[in-house]
Amino acid sequence: MTEQSFKLPDIGEGITEAELSEWLVKVGDEVREDDPICEVTTDKATVEIPAAATGRVTWVGGEAGDVLAVGSELIRIETDGDVAPSEESEDPAPEPAPKPESEPEPETPAKPAKQPEPPAKPARRAQAPASATMARNAAGRPLAAPSVRGRALEMGIDLRQLRGTGPAGRILHEDLDAYAESGGAAAPGSGLRRRDTTEEVRITGVRRKISERMSLAKARIPHFSIIEEVEVDALEDLRASLNARFADKRGKLTLLPFVIRALSEAVLDHPEINAHFDDEASVVTRHAALHCGIATQTDTGLMVPVLQHAEAMDLWEAARDVRRLSDSARERRISPENLSGSTITITSLGPLGALATTPIINHPEVAIVGINKIAVRPVWDGHAFQPRRVMNLSCSFDHRVVDGWVAAEFVAKLKALLETPAMLWMEWRDD
Repeated sequence: MTEQSFKLPDIGEGITEAELSEWLVKVGDEVREDDPICEVTTDKATVEIPAAATGRVTWVGGEAGDVLAVGSELIRIETDGDVAPSEESEDPAPEPAPKPESEPEPETPAKPAKQPEPPAKPARRAQAPASATMARNAAGRPLAAPSVRGRALEMGIDLRQLRGTGPAGRILHEDLDAYAESGGAAAPGSGLRRRDTTEEVRITGVRRKISERMSLAKARIPHFSIIEEVEVDALEDLRASLNARFADKRGKLTLLPFVIRALSEAVLDHPEINAHFDDEASVVTRHAALHCGIATQTDTGLMVPVLQHAEAMDLWEAARDVRRLSDSARERRISPENLSGSTITITSLGPLGALATTPIINHPEVAIVGINKIAVRPVWDGHAFQPRRVMNLSCSFDHRVVDGWVAAEFVAKLKALLETPAMLWMEWRDD
């Protein structure tokens, strides 16, 4: 047996450190080369780190939430035979990475006594009852890969009913198969029961980055919000007509591409809205390009992929790129360059959206546009109440650089464009 030490690799983009957001293995686990062993989070993205060798984990270099420098010791793996150290390791047995004085030094690893051979794994893993301890990620959800989550959704399986048998309690495809074969039977017993347990979830990874950014935005930006009611009958009729004619060839259109198109027109009249504010230098930078941030909910928290140069896209181009970016963010394979550079952000809760929201600005932007759900409401037409499809726009602004009157004019422009969608393609301007 040979114990090898492996370091945190260079993640690229000039990154010098990363937060250890989640361990996917623990000491004593058997791992295979290229199996994911942990997730680390940078300012740009969350990245899975694979094992560089096959063997047994003997030591891990920190806990979830610790910040590690690139090149510091990450993990030690005991392998069979005299295997040459990896390129990341300059020495077969390097000194452990220094720890702060408040943390105890890890015990000097000694060659462990020979462990008894583990029992052979059964063809199918037995499924533990749902009441057993369940491993969860930083967001408090059961540990599972995106492909497992997608398959569970298709099979109608609630992952909270399973206990994973993979590394660190991760739910695997085999666990889904075992649960399905057992008929998905619930744990025995009936009736209502008291729930007295508590659970502490450490804020790490993407969730900690979100916490830091939201705290920064609310502490430094004096928000004010404007909520406006928009009739979308004409827009929804147009969208349905375009989908009926072009969906098979060009893809289906949601409401979002129309809002992006309206936003690209509205900021022409109000360039102070499509801007960044450097409050330390007291400089506002107005952008001609519309780099539209699309707030996207993922398993690890809210991410904001950026639709670059949205002003130059037609409806179907915008729809395809939004779908591509959102899928990449949810599957955690989005590149860092697609998560930065937005000039204004759109946020939407989709069909779950409330009547109105007060969204928080994505610092250092100066405005954010919130889309709320469409509902049929009675609208007075001057003679009688008529049923109309209505949606509220909730827009927040940085009051240091955007006056209330300017914000109201901007929201009114968005309302006019969405209520009369033919104006979205008019080439003349109100000069």
